[in-house]
Amino acid sequence: MEKVKKSIKHSELISKLHHLVDEAIKEESLIIYNLENPPEELLTEGQRLSDNVARFGGSWNFIIYFAVFLSLWIIYNMITKTPFDPYPFILMNLILSCIAALQAPIIMMSQNRKEEKDRKRAENDYLINLKSEIEIRNLHQKIDLLMEEQILSLMESQKEMMKCLKDLKQKEGK
Repeated sequence: MEKVKKSIKHSELISKLHHLVDEAIKEESLIIYNLENPPEELLTEGQRLSDNVARFGGSWNFIIYFAVFLSLWIIYNMITKTPFDPYPFILMNLILSCIAALQAPIIMMSQNRKEEKDRKRAENDYLINLKSEIEIRNLHQKIDLLMEEQILSLMESQKEMMKCLKDLKQKEGK
């Protein structure tokens, strides 16, 4: 009879564990789908151009090429007898101002896109942390179930031992 009770309790424990696993799978399915299938980034020509301008405009290559270009501009206009932009280089200043006026918003557009990518990355980190939290919670529930089963088993063993001790005491008393 006790074996039947133990097998029933064991099957109840197994069914509870299966139920916990099923719930965990349902909770995680959306998280896993979002992590495995991030939305594809569709870039317009303008966005690609702004990324490329920002990548080149913020590089040492740009600084070196531009410094060489400006140096050649100044040297040429200082050496020749008929300079196209004599000192104080007003044309060069105009060109530099135009480049800065165009380059700044383009770089800002690229930075805004990068900020959006960072936000999506943060959302993915949150989803991963949420998935970990769900896993930890499920592990706690499984451990609690196992502990409950162990405590019940210990209590049954203690009852049996108490019964045996009473039987022994009664036998000694006779």
